[in-house]
Amino acid sequence: MTEVDATKQQSYDDAHDVKITPFVAFKYVASICLLIFSIVIVVALIFTGNTRVSAETNPWVALIVMTLAVVWLSMIEGQQASLVGLPPVDPDLYKDSHPITYKNAALAFRGDNLDRYLMGRQFMVLLVVFVINQCGNPLDPKVDVLGLPDGVKLVFLDVGLGMIVFTCILGQLTTQVNASHCMIDFINNYFALFTLYTAMAVEFSGVMHSSYLIQNVLSMVSGKPIQSNEEPKSGFTFIFFWGRVLMSLAILGFCLAVTLSALFNGQTQMAVKYPNVPNGVSVFLFFFFMAIVGMLEGMQIAFFAVAKLPAEERGNSFFAKKTCDLLFKGNGENLPGFMIGRQLTVVFSFFLVASITGLNITPGEGENIFGVSDGAQAFLNYGFQGAVITTILASITWQLAASAFPMAFLNNPVTYILLCIALFLEWTGLSAGAWVLARLMKKATKIQYDEVYVGTPEERIANGRADKEFGDDVGHLAGGGFVGHACGSHDALDGPIKSKDAIDAAA
Repeated sequence: MTEVDATKQQSYDDAHDVKITPFVAFKYVASICLLIFSIVIVVALIFTGNTRVSAETNPWVALIVMTLAVVWLSMIEGQQASLVGLPPVDPDLYKDSHPITYKNAALAFRGDNLDRYLMGRQFMVLLVVFVINQCGNPLDPKVDVLGLPDGVKLVFLDVGLGMIVFTCILGQLTTQVNASHCMIDFINNYFALFTLYTAMAVEFSGVMHSSYLIQNVLSMVSGKPIQSNEEPKSGFTFIFFWGRVLMSLAILGFCLAVTLSALFNGQTQMAVKYPNVPNGVSVFLFFFFMAIVGMLEGMQIAFFAVAKLPAEERGNSFFAKKTCDLLFKGNGENLPGFMIGRQLTVVFSFFLVASITGLNITPGEGENIFGVSDGAQAFLNYGFQGAVITTILASITWQLAASAFPMAFLNNPVTYILLCIALFLEWTGLSAGAWVLARLMKKATKIQYDEVYVGTPEERIANGRADKEFGDDVGHLAGGGFVGHACGSHDALDGPIKSKDAIDAAA
């Protein structure tokens, strides 16, 4: 590497590095220690045979399945940051140097495939998190684990802090941190291409297609047309599409019926773990945490939508002003802080919903729900019907609603409360270890910042290869807030709004 190249590489590092203060260093060390303890205690729990998968198979199966699930989740989460950030960039800039990235882009950016990918990916995230929950969530919170006090077991196993910490750090934030500014390198592999094809297949199956009905309803209510890169559906394509919508509605209805019937009859894991909790309270908690997930999913979309607006257009209500004042304080550092704290809160809610929707009905004893076969009952016991419900009703629906009505979220007092909670969680540094692991991962895999291959947004403008305009988010899934983050600029978790302003200024 020449001296000029070394100087340029150092400037790239400086643009992305976080300034290390004593408090930041303390949070890094404490978070890594917390991560190690969380892994130890969850693995120890698995080997007591006190999780569903370890009890029904054996501990090694549970450990291997959970490990593979976390690894795949890390690709699912990181790939999203790459695929929603690359569309504005001319693919010819990386076609020859990164052929597999180009294959990912060629498929994902054709027509409306990016929307299809995001919908399929959303269900995959929920499904994988539910699998992790079945592998590492205790069936009986009172069982001894490493001789730990009941209070420690309550916090790390029963409440689930252990699984939340290692899932967020290892399965989500570490790869998001790298992929958001190493987009091109991150998906230049066949694991990413396989994940993309899987997400597309999940969407094609039609399980999530009732979301499209919700999308059309919101479009009519808001008066905002759905932007599409494809011709209107007609003939067989039209029939096949709406046929899958009807099928999805039937699946969603069945999943709701199974879950609510089991909750009202005390046939879920809630009744086993907390026998003193009334069935009605379990039903309330199910919808409460679904609403929390929905609010947090919608808030990220609404926040990134209003961030593109002048300050005077961000709402005049009391809570809209309070929310925006806190969110965009200073240089807007609280926006990425919210994204991190939100991740912790959403995963916590996912695990709780997974625990609530897991059934506790022994097949073959005549109590199978709705008289289904023993095999079907064994499958329903894992609670994957909760993943379908949560994806459609607590995730996709709220994201679509926020893209159509962002100001409604800003005016909601619950938004301000959840923003404060998310910022507090980020301040605690529970997930700060992700930045340490991201740096180690970057060095080990030798992935490079996007500027190395395609330059910064300003350099691309100067070279006559300016990025295309960012698309309109109305009626679409906005990719977890990574849409609008410019390839080769500060990563989305460090503040994507400044990078967009830089593009505008350079233009």
